[in-house]
Amino acid sequence: MLRLAGPLTISMFLGSFAWSFAFISLPFYIQSISTYDSAGTLRWSGWILGISSLVTVVTSPAWGRVGERGDPRRQYILVQLFQGLAFMGMAIAHTLPQLFVARLILGAMGAASTLAFIIAGRRTDPVEVRREVAAVQLAMTMGQVLGPLGGAMAAARVGFRPSFVLGGIILLGSGAFVHWGVRLPAHLERTRRELPRMRVGELVLPVLLVLAVSNQLFFLTAVLPEVLPGLGVAPDRVVEVGGLLVFISAVAAGLGALATPRLAARLPEGTLVAVLLVSSGLLMAAMALPRSAWGYSVVRFLQVLCAAPIFPLVVARTAQQGSGGAIGVINSARIGGSFIGPVLATTILSVSAPAVLYVTLGLACLVCVPLALRPWSRSGPRGP
Repeated sequence: MLRLAGPLTISMFLGSFAWSFAFISLPFYIQSISTYDSAGTLRWSGWILGISSLVTVVTSPAWGRVGERGDPRRQYILVQLFQGLAFMGMAIAHTLPQLFVARLILGAMGAASTLAFIIAGRRTDPVEVRREVAAVQLAMTMGQVLGPLGGAMAAARVGFRPSFVLGGIILLGSGAFVHWGVRLPAHLERTRRELPRMRVGELVLPVLLVLAVSNQLFFLTAVLPEVLPGLGVAPDRVVEVGGLLVFISAVAAGLGALATPRLAARLPEGTLVAVLLVSSGLLMAAMALPRSAWGYSVVRFLQVLCAAPIFPLVVARTAQQGSGGAIGVINSARIGGSFIGPVLATTILSVSAPAVLYVTLGLACLVCVPLALRPWSRSGPRGP
């Protein structure tokens, strides 16, 4: 791996791990400190759990512009420091409104991934950029896979508040890895100023691609309670099988990110993204076919494997054009997909069959195929 990738990817793994580490126990913590009735607690839970992502969607482009105009390494370290302090704020919250404010502040500081993509993109060689962006994506995925297990064990053994403090310490360690291990090239500023910028209209294509794929990647957890019984899963095994499906999806996402540089070396970017979109869209629709949980798991694994490389490819191309704000917008589309995907899926499933949901999400990818084959920018790199 490249010199820059080691400490940066370790840092992103730790940051992603800390977020997942704390998130797994948060619903139970809300229940433990709530003074409201069941309905009121449920309403607060939705807002407390979702506010960080919603605020990050808004603030990520702003942090991207800050990182572009200044030192993204320094901004990244500050963001991890502020996030760590926000985790401490979650630990000292004694009411649900206080916890909501802590999560809101955490979301405003939640731009570490945007700044990491900017740092990873500070290369002139497109192959290096793709490799580093894919490494960051892989690190984030692995953190999301392992974080819930560690967080659940910590909350069970030391309690909710100490586990949040531990998560904050992990975030401080994440910033330390970048502080001591990442050095940006000396010619960074000159190279950045020489690179062309993407105009607002040129962001439409990559944002649509990322949003369509993110909806596919993030929708599943919200509909598992409705889908699994139709696959013959007994009620007492729904949680177990659902957890296994989420884990399988995460492993496929990690493998897809890992394969991104090799795939990009064999096909032009536009053609590769189009092939992946077609494969992901058809496999998404094919999720309506299995009649068992095992068959469903296999199709889901293959579908995520095809969808996962698309985001690193899109970010890598944008990063080559030196626009931190553009990277922030595209990263916001990814984060927004984690919110829109579950809402869209549950809405469709509430009025129709699962097959309609799968076909709808699959068609969204297929519709984007012509967009992938068009030039994304009139002045940016065109790939190998």
